[in-house]
Amino acid sequence: MSQFSKKPFFISGFFWSFTVALLCFQSAFAQSSAVCVMDPNQVADSVKGSVYAKAIARMGSDSIRITYHSPAVRKRIIWGGLVPFGEVWVTGAHNATTLETSRALLIGGKVLAPGKYALFTIPGPDEWIVIINKNWNQHLAWDYDAKDDVVRFAVRPEQANHLERLQYFLNIIEPSLCAIEMRWEKVRVEWSVILR
Repeated sequence: MSQFSKKPFFISGFFWSFTVALLCFQSAFAQSSAVCVMDPNQVADSVKGSVYAKAIARMGSDSIRITYHSPAVRKRIIWGGLVPFGEVWVTGAHNATTLETSRALLIGGKVLAPGKYALFTIPGPDEWIVIINKNWNQHLAWDYDAKDDVVRFAVRPEQANHLERLQYFLNIIEPSLCAIEMRWEKVRVEWSVILR
């Protein structure tokens, strides 16, 4: 058999090996990216890490979406412990929590252009600062820079029933009015957004 007659088999073998490897990679990627849940508190207690989750409000042809990682309490002291008071917090875990809007929003007394943003807070015992930051692609608050803040406003925390995993709720009140609520442990904070 000549050298040239072996080459097509080699190319064919390489092609099939490459194709199988690519399909396995795509399958693994699809599985890892498909783990986003709407209600992290419905995930089995056996899950130790933070759960990848989202909340979506559809208002006519427009939508507001919050994507985040949901940590669990696990008998830890959360406020003033795991989450220090007076420091910028990702208001979730891992990557920055993101807020996406397809339409301009009135939030904290300012107009927010359509787009994708990071959502941070500075928790306190009696007041929280909500921060919308234009650098949405960051890990925790390590790359946070106040110069990238688009909106900052204060809200008051309230007592709530225990919720094991941090969760966001988007509650549509009127066709153009939505309340964004974050709950974790026995604390809730809420603020309104209006479609412009």
